Amino acid sequence: MKKTVLLGALTVAGLAAGAAAAGTLDDVKARGTLNCGVTTGLVGFAAPDANGEWAGFDVSICRAVAAAVLGDSKAVEFVPTTGKTRFTALASGEIDMLARNTTWTFSRDVDLKFEFTGVNYYDGQGFMVPKELGVSSAKELDGATVCIQTGTTTELNLADFFRANNISYEPVPIETNAEAQQQYLAGACDVYTTDASGLAATRATFDDPAGHVLLPEIISKEPLGPLVRHGDHEWGDVVRWTLNALVSAEELGVTSANIAEMSAGSNNPEINRLLGSEGTLGEMMGLDADWAKSAVMAGGNYGEIFAKNIGEETPVGLARGLNAQWTNGGLLYSPPFR
Repeated sequence: MKKTVLLGALTVAGLAAGAAAAGTLDDVKARGTLNCGVTTGLVGFAAPDANGEWAGFDVSICRAVAAAVLGDSKAVEFVPTTGKTRFTALASGEIDMLARNTTWTFSRDVDLKFEFTGVNYYDGQGFMVPKELGVSSAKELDGATVCIQTGTTTELNLADFFRANNISYEPVPIETNAEAQQQYLAGACDVYTTDASGLAATRATFDDPAGHVLLPEIISKEPLGPLVRHGDHEWGDVVRWTLNALVSAEELGVTSANIAEMSAGSNNPEINRLLGSEGTLGEMMGLDADWAKSAVMAGGNYGEIFAKNIGEETPVGLARGLNAQWTNGGLLYSPPFR
């Protein structure tokens, strides 16, 4: 088993090394389209609507990058990936970046040769159960059947939690969120475990959301964020600073509504540098001066993207919590634009 895992990691790392050498920024410009890996479907984060149009929190990151690089937020080809296929798709060059709910871990960064370009959602693993089960704590789940996506950090976290609490469980392996939802609602498992945000998004699609409870335990740290291949530093800078631009825009009060006015120049030098009316930040990355302006105009600043897709006024209903700006007690913080 260890040998198989090692060979799999080496294969992914080898693919990544070869694909990164190509220069993704030049490839995307020449192609005129960004190939962005997303989940197979998670309401609020990444899911196609009835017309096949992709929308969601993670989708908005893809669109912001496309706008920054190509000046067109619609110039994106969305590639659905599962927990098993996402890393191979990125390593092989099938996609230019991965923007699905993927946790930044040591082994993914170092062993699999990927580069996480920041955190766009601070999360943690939780548990959802039917209300009629009468369970109020995950520590009461001894002997439960648990739906869990394969190829994810949740598998290891689940094993650690049950072992630490000296209780047992029976795993019900699934590959996609849609399959997990189907199995859970059909009663094939007592519990569904994944990132707490994913549980909230899944519950929002149920006919009777109130019939299902998110248990209080959060058993892990799950910093989710976009990633690219190791070694392609120019492209990594583009994705990293596009995310930072969305975060900084919110902190600086730049919104989709006032950005046209702000980009004409303000008395705040950092806003001017961010939006390209001063300095040469875009040129440093091989982009137009208004790259960050284009990124924000694609779907708004970070706060606007959050509120529209997964915020408290949406069916997903997530509070900002740890994902509030650092000035509001959260962890959201961008390095300076200077």
